[in-house]
Amino acid sequence: MIPRTFFSLVMLSLLLALAPLDGKTFCQSPQQSSPAIAKLVLAQHVETPGPPAREPMIIEHPSGVQFVTGYMTPGRPQVWKSLDHGATWARIDVGSEAQGAIGNSDCDLAVAPDGTIYFVSLIYNGKEQGIGIAVGVSHDIGATWSWASISNVRFDDRPWVAIAPDGTAHIIWNNGSGVSHSVSRDRGVSWTTGLRIHYKGGSSHLAVGPNGEVAARIIPLSVAGSTYHRGVDLIAVSTDGGATWQKHPAPGQRDWHLEINQPGRIPRWVEPIAWDAQGSLYSLWTNRTGVWLARSADRGVTWRQWRVSETTDLAHFPYLIARGKGELAATWFTGSRETLQWHAARIDVGDSGAPPRVMESAALRTDSWEPPDRPGNPAVRDTAGEYLGITFLRDGGFAVVSPIQDVLNWRFGFSWWRFEARKPQS
Repeated sequence: MIPRTFFSLVMLSLLLALAPLDGKTFCQSPQQSSPAIAKLVLAQHVETPGPPAREPMIIEHPSGVQFVTGYMTPGRPQVWKSLDHGATWARIDVGSEAQGAIGNSDCDLAVAPDGTIYFVSLIYNGKEQGIGIAVGVSHDIGATWSWASISNVRFDDRPWVAIAPDGTAHIIWNNGSGVSHSVSRDRGVSWTTGLRIHYKGGSSHLAVGPNGEVAARIIPLSVAGSTYHRGVDLIAVSTDGGATWQKHPAPGQRDWHLEINQPGRIPRWVEPIAWDAQGSLYSLWTNRTGVWLARSADRGVTWRQWRVSETTDLAHFPYLIARGKGELAATWFTGSRETLQWHAARIDVGDSGAPPRVMESAALRTDSWEPPDRPGNPAVRDTAGEYLGITFLRDGGFAVVSPIQDVLNWRFGFSWWRFEARKPQS
C-alpha cells in the first residue's frame, strides 16, 4: 500500500463503517467502442454503491459466481458476491473480529480448482503502518469462513495469494526485511512460513504456473514505500513449492525512486507477472514510451519483449492475468489528475515470434477523487490504489473492477466492467 493521509481515509470511511451488508445496485446501459481493429467492446458496466473499496480485486468461482473485495480504512475485511454474472452484488458476512476476520488494507482473492476461496488482508493501524497479515478461507462459495494469522510483525505490507493446480496455496508479503512466503497444503487449515524469498525488497506480485511453479516479483520499495533497497529488481521462481528460489533480473528498464508520487515520475508499485497454461511466464511494465510485455519460456532466465501500447501520457500502475496459450488481459492508467484515464486490453501472444495481437479498449475515466487539500479547493482524479483487478470469465471475455471514491458527492463503492472481443462490423 502506498501511504495515504490517514485522516482522509477516516473521512472517507467513518460514516460508512455501519453500512448494511446488502447493497443496492444499479446497472448502466452497455456501451460499445467504435467497431475498429484493436478495440474491445464494453459489454456491461455496473456500479455498486457501498463502503469504500480501494484497490479492489476480483475472482470468478468455478461455479460461475463472482467475488469482489476492496479495503476500507478504518474497517474490517469486506467481500461482495454476485450470482447473476455481475448484474447485482451483495456484501457478505466473512466472520467477526473474534473469529479472526481482521484487516483493513491491502487485500487479495484467489480460488483453487476445487472451489476453495482464499482472502488475504493486511492489518493497518495508521501509525505503525501494517501490523499483521490475516487469511480467510471458504469451502462453501463464501457462505462461511475460517481465519488464520499469517504474520503479526510491525511493518507487514502488501500480501498476495495464489493457488497451484494441486490446491497448494501460497502467500507472500514484506516488512522491510525482505519478502516472506507461507504455504498451505491442506486447504487453508494450517500454514507454514519458510525462509524469506529475498532479504531485501518488496512483494510486488505473485503468480503460480500450470505445474506448480511459483513466481514472486520483488521490487526495491517496501513498507508502503517508506523503505528503498537500491538495485533490487527481480523475479524469483521456485519449482519446489517455495523451498528454494532462483532469482533473475526483471526484463526491461525502470526508473525507481523512494518518492513514489513526485510530478513527472512514473509511479510504480505493483509490477504484475502471470503464467499461461503452457508454462510461459509474462511480465508487464510501463516506461516513458508506453506499456511493455515480456515472455519467458525458461522460467525467467531469458525474455522476449514487445511494446503493446504507445502513449504520450505517462502510463503507470499496470495489471496482468493469463490463461490458455498466450491469452492475456491487462489494465493500466495514463495521465494524472485532470487527465487521468484507465485502459483495458486483450493481448494474444503466438509462438511465431511475431508481435502480440493487441485489442485495446477506448480510454475510460476514473471515478475516484482525492479529497481537496483545503476547504474550497476542487477534488482531483485519483487511482484509489495501484492497480485495477481483472478476471477471465467462463462465458467469454474478462471483467475489471474499479473503485468509486467521491467524497464531495458522498459516493463510494466499486464498478464492474465486462469486456468482450468482437469482430468489427462489416
